[in-house]
Amino acid sequence: MNFENRLTLETTARALVLLALIGLFFSARPVHAAVVEGVTFSDRLSVEGRDLELRGAALLRYKIFLKAYVAALYVEPTARPVVALHELGLRLEIEYFWSIPASGFADATREGIARNVDDATYLALEPRIERLNELYRDVQPGDRYSLTYVPEVGTELSLNGARLGLVEGEDFAAAFFDIWLGEEPLDASLKANLLGVS
Repeated sequence: MNFENRLTLETTARALVLLALIGLFFSARPVHAAVVEGVTFSDRLSVEGRDLELRGAALLRYKIFLKAYVAALYVEPTARPVVALHELGLRLEIEYFWSIPASGFADATREGIARNVDDATYLALEPRIERLNELYRDVQPGDRYSLTYVPEVGTELSLNGARLGLVEGEDFAAAFFDIWLGEEPLDASLKANLLGVS
């Protein structure tokens, strides 16, 4: 075998090994990236043409002992070193272990936003807060809310994949997601786990 044929054979063999390794890498990757308390969250999803990646997932306990819900945060990747979360596509998925009335979500939304903004900001946001509160539905164990923000579009609320409505505004999205991710979050441990910094 001459040098040229041997070189072609070696190049082909290396390419086949490389392809096999790539195939092994992708086939070995899990279909789902997170399972929390038996609830599965995908590792990535697409929203309005934006690819979002799972940042973190965690359990929220109520009064230490009761499992309230599990949540997962998805964030649009960015190459910029510093960026506010509400400048990116975001989704928070929450699956519940208990039945909760729609009024309970409305009360929690008012309280959570008020905890993170000043009075003037709350008053400016109040019409949109109440518009969102009208979208909530009662949930049963196993139901999942999706709270999705798309920049320049707004914040969408869905229940079990069914779209309930949209509230516009980056300012609203920032205040709404601060319920979980702000300076005064619902639960500091949950915030850390969702952001993947715990």
